[in-house]
Amino acid sequence: MNRRGCGILLHITSLPSSYGIGDLGPRAYQFVDFLAEARQRFWQILPLNPTDVACDNSPYHSISAFAYNPLLISPEFLIKKGLLKNADEVRVPDFPEERVDYRAVTTYKKKIFRSAFERFRARRKTKTYKKFCSANAHWLDDFCLFVALRDHFHGRVWSDWPIEMKNRQQKALNKFKKELREEIEMEKFLQYTVHHQWFSLKQYCNKRGIRIIGDIPIYVDYDSVDVWSNPEMYKLDRRKRSSVVAGVPPDYYSDTGQLWGNPLYRWNVLKKSRYDWWIRRVEHNAHLFDIVRIDHFRGLVAYWEVSAHEKTAIHGKWIKAPAMDFLGVLTKRFHHLPIIAEDLGTITQDVRAVIRHFKFPGMKVLLFAFGEDNPMHPYLPHTYENHCIVYTGTHDNNTIRGWFEKEATPEHKKRLFRYLGQRVSINRLHWEFIRLAMRSVADMVIVPMQDILGLGMKARMNHPGTSQGNWRWRVSAQQLTPTLAKKLSHMVETYGRV
Repeated sequence: MNRRGCGILLHITSLPSSYGIGDLGPRAYQFVDFLAEARQRFWQILPLNPTDVACDNSPYHSISAFAYNPLLISPEFLIKKGLLKNADEVRVPDFPEERVDYRAVTTYKKKIFRSAFERFRARRKTKTYKKFCSANAHWLDDFCLFVALRDHFHGRVWSDWPIEMKNRQQKALNKFKKELREEIEMEKFLQYTVHHQWFSLKQYCNKRGIRIIGDIPIYVDYDSVDVWSNPEMYKLDRRKRSSVVAGVPPDYYSDTGQLWGNPLYRWNVLKKSRYDWWIRRVEHNAHLFDIVRIDHFRGLVAYWEVSAHEKTAIHGKWIKAPAMDFLGVLTKRFHHLPIIAEDLGTITQDVRAVIRHFKFPGMKVLLFAFGEDNPMHPYLPHTYENHCIVYTGTHDNNTIRGWFEKEATPEHKKRLFRYLGQRVSINRLHWEFIRLAMRSVADMVIVPMQDILGLGMKARMNHPGTSQGNWRWRVSAQQLTPTLAKKLSHMVETYGRV
């Protein structure tokens, strides 16, 4: 990240595909070709962890901090491997092209994955499969058992399981490992498959000169294998229920704050183990990605703690975390760990000091730059330092067009046009934002695909504080044109981001 470059933010699920959801199949490789033709050097995605319909399939709410999302598996590559064969097995329903119908996709893929697993099981296990299971046993074994148990107990939260399983009594664990052997093996097959498809795609990216930026959500879900396996690491009561939960106070996105509900870490317990779980988590993600963005980085310095009984995040308090000690251990363990600190929201001087000390690049969001009449606003391009990443917007923002049409006040628009030095039509506005970012001194520019296409609010990926209808947008293959790639390529050359 020490020279000028740019890239595109587009999650895997938003890629084109015939199977109702973007996946790791041929269209992902075509998107990499598009990035290369557009002379982009970075592809930023969202977390790859499993998602759940009950949590609106948010990639930031998962049952595992280590596992992959099986929905990303490409059926086309299963066909190539002979794990899916006849037309009846892969007959594709009439899925919508522009949105993900997660319920329909999940039902469909579970069915064809079962067929693929049956063929896989009939074959002799390969060395690569055995190597994968062995190398990832520290998370894979518990994860696959957890998934099988969730299904066995009809989706109940782990704290509502029979007491012997809730408390992980060894005799009961052994019993269910034996009873659920087939289900456990299927989950291992799925994890191996998506792992193999992911690293094939990553290798292709790197060969074409493109580095992948991944994302680590700072917290895990309560109903996750991580909490079930390590309850001592979290602020739980005697019944192993969350006593306090995570969130953020009122901010740009919500007048009542955001009550995420995730369990909070017992940092004193983590410290005694020299942050072993976090070390393994970062090592895992450093293997998956070329650059890692830590979501809600400020929570590593101080976090917003809210009583589990609260209905909003208004009534909470800041609690300090051992950031210097933790990050010191982390940077000693990984001498060349490329981390992006997501430093949006309520950022205090102590957070800034930690980011400066470890020389992590922070984030600038252009959509935030015109909210107040301040010529030295930190998100205005003329105030940037080199060591940062500028975004037109993130996955949590409206699109540029959606912001202008639905959120921007007359004052916002006046300040924007004054900064641009001209009034701009709505059809040109997204390119003016992109130019502002491209010609800034920031080392890296990342633009959401929706903004490159100039799409409106219907293309928004996520609306924080809402729990339905998010994470569904998809780009079509017809939108990724040679003309668009050429235009981006010219901008890369013009603004020295080759």
